[in-house]
Amino acid sequence: MNAKPLTVAGLLLAGSCGLSLAGCGMEAETEPPPADAAAPVAEELPPIEVLEGDGLPEALPSGLTWFTNDADPEYASPDAVRGGTLRSWMSSFPLTLRRVGPDSNGAFAGYLRYNQMGPVSFHPQTRRPIPTLATHWAFGADGRSVYFKLNPAARWSDGVPITAADYVFSVQFHRSKSIVGPWYNNHYRERIRDLKRYDDYTIGVQGADAKPEDELLYGYAVGPQPRHFHVLNENWVTDYNWRVEPNTGPYQIGKVEKGKFIELHRKPDWWANDLRYFRHRFNPDKIRVRVIRDINVAFQHFRKGELDVFAVTRPRWWHDKASGDIFDNGYVRKYWYYNDLPAGAGSLTLNTATPLLANADVRFGLAHAMHFKHLIATVFRGDYQRLPTFQLGFGAYDNHAIAPRVFDLQKAGAHFDAAGFGRRAADGIRVREDGTRLAFRVTYTYPDDTERLVVLKEEAKKAGVDLELQLVDGALGFKQMLEKKHEIAWITWNSQGLSPRYWEFFHSDNANKPQNNNFSNFGDPLMDERIMAFRASAGRDERVRRAHELEQMVHDSGVIIPTILVPFVREAAWRWMKLPAKLGTRASGSLFNSQANSAGIFSSGGLFWIDEEEKERTLRARDEGQAFEPVTIVDTTHKRG
Repeated sequence: MNAKPLTVAGLLLAGSCGLSLAGCGMEAETEPPPADAAAPVAEELPPIEVLEGDGLPEALPSGLTWFTNDADPEYASPDAVRGGTLRSWMSSFPLTLRRVGPDSNGAFAGYLRYNQMGPVSFHPQTRRPIPTLATHWAFGADGRSVYFKLNPAARWSDGVPITAADYVFSVQFHRSKSIVGPWYNNHYRERIRDLKRYDDYTIGVQGADAKPEDELLYGYAVGPQPRHFHVLNENWVTDYNWRVEPNTGPYQIGKVEKGKFIELHRKPDWWANDLRYFRHRFNPDKIRVRVIRDINVAFQHFRKGELDVFAVTRPRWWHDKASGDIFDNGYVRKYWYYNDLPAGAGSLTLNTATPLLANADVRFGLAHAMHFKHLIATVFRGDYQRLPTFQLGFGAYDNHAIAPRVFDLQKAGAHFDAAGFGRRAADGIRVREDGTRLAFRVTYTYPDDTERLVVLKEEAKKAGVDLELQLVDGALGFKQMLEKKHEIAWITWNSQGLSPRYWEFFHSDNANKPQNNNFSNFGDPLMDERIMAFRASAGRDERVRRAHELEQMVHDSGVIIPTILVPFVREAAWRWMKLPAKLGTRASGSLFNSQANSAGIFSSGGLFWIDEEEKERTLRARDEGQAFEPVTIVDTTHKRG
């Protein structure tokens, strides 16, 4: 997938409801609500081409049972106050403001993508579907179709109504070669088979395979695309590189100074302001994201009160740097918050297009040469855990029978010997008879990772491996990985959805091609077959069995060396940054996330607000040498195990 590298046990629908939405606090209606009588007539668009088999019925099926959810608890605070500017930072300026196409996967992409909403989202506590751009949904008898009644009040940021035609255009847009987005082209042709407009505010979507109902809603809930904005042609990528696209969420880009900052402005008349699951959320009037290329420089800005929040999840930051007068005097508070999200798929990804890494013994030897236990005990202060598999946190889908390969010099040596690296040079690095050294370049994009990679590098020398550490600017480094120009990529994917994904990471369709997520360039016909069988599985039990099988195959291939599991977030925030009494939700990937979603699915962000009076009081106290009680909060409410 053009991933969103941007994270849960128990992702099924909550309680004893199983897969049925009716009778579990979900309101069911036998007739959909009427569409807005004054709705504009949608312009005619070319029909969606169904590549194989029958598409959706031409007429809306009769007897559909329509569901909504206005019964789950609200989780934002009614005490929240609107206003102020959230001051944040990023390490590099994005290479584009497009959400798709070349270079669209940088760190700023989350601000863009999560301000484009889909028909439904999922409640971050109950994990049941909740209305977003749609008010109601229904399931087709074929098990792979879902129907939506759209909210007539929904508007693009330029005021244009969002209608069914925008959803039809979305499929056409994502199928177009003009966007230069291979993953989207494939997904919207092979996974989204059909989308029909039944009236201006009713659509149906047919996916490739039958799935459990919650996964239908996640996998096939296509979002709209502003058809009045885009002109698709051979120049689309360059023409739209810096154009600000109309969106559906609470914030829109308001000011851009290339290389320096981007400001997002809140829409005062946002169409969803007063809806049940959106009120009291997304409170700052502005979000200002500055470019500060060095994290240590950024932290100095934070200490001066020029940034409002700072992530201190990493042990060195939490234990050492998040200290001193601003903490001791209570001007800044520390939060350690355990969440319950899919684990970020952290890995050393081995590019099998590199001749040495095409050898399985070399890959297995490398895995046994990585001393993660030592890394966790030293650099990570014992706070983190070893990630056992590439993908984790999807409840029953997790394969707990797999254990990661651990540091073992004897096993590493046996594999390297089998690969022909039986002797060592004077510096201790293994070499083949032809003089080839057992040496690899590790590409990474975050300066703070240098310390941890140096530990792995030094320990790997004991096994006769030379790791060259290559730090590259964030956006450019990820671009290098997308173009498959790395040897070993140190990367963490933001895990998303209700079940693990394999096609985008491991199917041979994506091997040795740029702009997709198969960073290992791995392809195996048997795995291809089983990936497609997993995709086609409709029943939960079969899907779980196949996911276990695939995760075992990933392990057996050795193309992924799982790294670190971090089941919490740690943040420092000036005392004017306010949170609800319960701080966050099960799905809070950050307590101070300004965007709508986390893990690409749970509507959990935007719960904080800025207290301007408290800000003035705090800064005055600092200037006058007065202190408050220091505050460190550790919340284990959602701690697993």
